[in-house]
This record gives sequence, structure tokens and C-alpha cells, in this order.
Amino acid sequence: MAMIAAMKKLDLSRVLPAFPRLGSAPGNVIALGQLSPARYVSATAGATFPATKEPGGTGVVEIFGLKDYEDYRRSLYGGITHRALLVDAVGTLVVPSQPMAQIYRQIGEKYGVEYSEDEILLRYRMAYEKPWGRSRLRYVNDGRPFWQFIVSSSTGCSDSQYFEEVYNYYTTEKAWHLCDPDAERVFKALKRAGVKLAVVSNFDTRLKPVLRALNCEHWFDAVAVSAEVEAEKPNPTIFLKACELLGVKPEDAVHVGDDRRNDIWGARDAGCDAWLWGSDVHSFKEVANRMGVQM
Repeated sequence: MAMIAAMKKLDLSRVLPAFPRLGSAPGNVIALGQLSPARYVSATAGATFPATKEPGGTGVVEIFGLKDYEDYRRSLYGGITHRALLVDAVGTLVVPSQPMAQIYRQIGEKYGVEYSEDEILLRYRMAYEKPWGRSRLRYVNDGRPFWQFIVSSSTGCSDSQYFEEVYNYYTTEKAWHLCDPDAERVFKALKRAGVKLAVVSNFDTRLKPVLRALNCEHWFDAVAVSAEVEAEKPNPTIFLKACELLGVKPEDAVHVGDDRRNDIWGARDAGCDAWLWGSDVHSFKEVANRMGVQM
């Protein structure tokens, strides 16, 4: 108890800002904002270690506790834990309104596609997981070459009209809907509280038209799209670009996404906090409350 009391007298402004990148190996990133008091995570390997095994001594989170850390962040930013919220697009902000295989099958019937939805899904997954040899990026500009490969591999149909019909369908509001019907109300509350908002997504240049079609592009102060940034998650470059567009430092931001590798590890390697959608948080209201903005 004496040691804890003594530690609380330390100038936390000199100590805590260094914590998000503790560890002896490059890439070991500790995002304290979302962890339990007794553990931290290596973003590189995905392994967990007791906080008491932290290189150099007792774990910081264990000493101060998660509540102390969040209280410290609120003291920095006037009652909120972060100055910026970064949000993944597909799987977090928006989801397809119908299964992909169903759409490929429905549109493809008039072009002679005979595969079942199960077969299309299997072939899609196999094609998507193959290395994309034409570029280090899958989504370059409008992403057409990549998606032509995916659609033809999934369905066995290389008809250009078929491809264009599928491709254009996914630019419309019919193809997508918002994950959280409360999103608009929550994002407005976050902006009133002074939080800056950005979308960070592995997507081609259709993303902004999609957001406009869903009438939600204006909710955000910036949109960082991999096809424009020329970096795909988990590359930290795309998160750093989003922070640059918002005018905040990475340590001022928290990213929310549904993919552990792309969203969580990538954001932490950039120096941001990160919360896993569907695990750490389940709604944007929960995100706001965790950031110190009560709904």
C-alpha cells in the first residue's frame, strides 16, 4: 500500500504518455485504454502476458488500475478519454444488406452462373485469400482489376456486363445498411463533446459514394481509404494518415473495428488505442460512454 501511495504522488504526465509503446521488441504495443488491470497484449504476436512480467518491473496497469488510467486521460482532455474516434467501415459502421453469394447468384442467373450460393462463397474465400500479384495493394483507385478477378473466380463468369452490374450494385444504398441504428445520434453527441471522427477502411474509391448514399458521410471529419492512402490495414500508415487528417496525435485517438489483426493490431502499432467491435464494445453508445460521453 505504501508503494502504491508513493506512485500516485508521481507526476503522471511524465510517466503515462510513454506507456502505449512499452516492451523490449519493436512492435510490442500496449493499448492501456481497453485492457483489464492485470494484463497487457503484444500486438505483434497476439500473445498475452501478466502485467507483472512487464520488462523493467511491475506492470503499470496493475499499479494504477484501469480506472486510474481512464481518469488520467479524462483529466488531459476535459472529461473525455480521447480526442478522436477512428471507425472501421465494413463490419463496424456498415454491413452488406444481403449475403454476397446471394447477390452474385441472383445477378448472375441471367448471365449463365450455375454455381450454388455455397459454392460461390467457397470460391470467393479461396480467391480472396490468394496473394494479389499485380500490386502490393488489392484496392488501387476503383479496385476494378481486383474485383474482376474475385467475381470471375467466385462465379466462373467473366462477362464484363455481369461484372459491371455486380460492381455498380455495391455503390448503392440497396447494398448496405448501418450496423447500429443509433449511430447518427451517438456521433452527433461525440462531436458536441469535441471528439473528432474519421472512417479508416480497406476499401476502393467507392467508399465515399457509399457513405453519401447512406447519408452518413457528413458525420465524419475525415475518411482514410486504403486506395487513396496507398496503405492497407494493418499497416499503421493508414491510421497515422487518419490522425493527420484530423489534426491529432495517434495517442489522442481510439480506433474501433471488427478485425483483430487489421483493426486492433494495426491501430496499436500506429500508437492508437483500439477496441474490438463485438467484444470490447457492442454499440456506438457503448463506445461513447467508454469515452466519457454519456448518452
